Amino acid sequence: MTHPDESTPANQSQPQDNTATTLDWREGDMPYSLAFGDHFYCQTDGRLECGHVFLSGNGLPERWQTTTDTFRIGELGFGTALNLCETWRQWKQTRPTGGKLHFVSFELYPMKSEEIDRALSRWPEVDEERNALVKLWPKEPQGHVDLQLDEQTRLTVVCGVAFDGIQASPHMFDAWYLDGFAPARNPDMWSIEIMTALFDKTAEGGSFATYAAAGFVRRNLIAAGFNLERRKGFAGKREMLCGTKR
Repeated sequence: MTHPDESTPANQSQPQDNTATTLDWREGDMPYSLAFGDHFYCQTDGRLECGHVFLSGNGLPERWQTTTDTFRIGELGFGTALNLCETWRQWKQTRPTGGKLHFVSFELYPMKSEEIDRALSRWPEVDEERNALVKLWPKEPQGHVDLQLDEQTRLTVVCGVAFDGIQASPHMFDAWYLDGFAPARNPDMWSIEIMTALFDKTAEGGSFATYAAAGFVRRNLIAAGFNLERRKGFAGKREMLCGTKR
């Protein structure tokens, strides 16, 4: 989720070489993709950006406080698991009795547990969530990684091309975190086909939020059927987008 050039964790397009999972580490524990030439999260503070863009942009945690069933979040780009950990942290603080959270993420290149551990170590606020996730994370993540994080929290990471995973998903989603690499670098992730698939899998009254505000992203979200709202972006970024299913 870096943002002078609107870049974020995971890319669902195949790069031209085989270095998709090659990482460099900068400023100690900040992962950088050599394949895509980008950081994996906002250099200002990725955790705070998650709260500003994805949680607040989807009306969370207020919306899930009244849920009596399962609230399901879909995410494009699992990356370092930062969004998952910050969402889980806030969910534990505010979740209702009997409510359940199912966090489903679509990721082409899942990180290894030691990489997730290192990338998240810069945020002591999510140490508890990081340690629990790393302990459960498989050595070779592939297919569907399905983890019961606690009695009220389930994580599913669908490894592979996002469009295929979304189309094949049996679930309807209450909220989406649109967190792929920057639209300029990976337009396929923000295509009308992806946005239409998201819309089809969004529950009535469901929502989305994203740091991206590129013109073609706005147009594709509107064309897919979403109501669109522009809000102030994080850390000096002029705009972000959020919206709901009509």
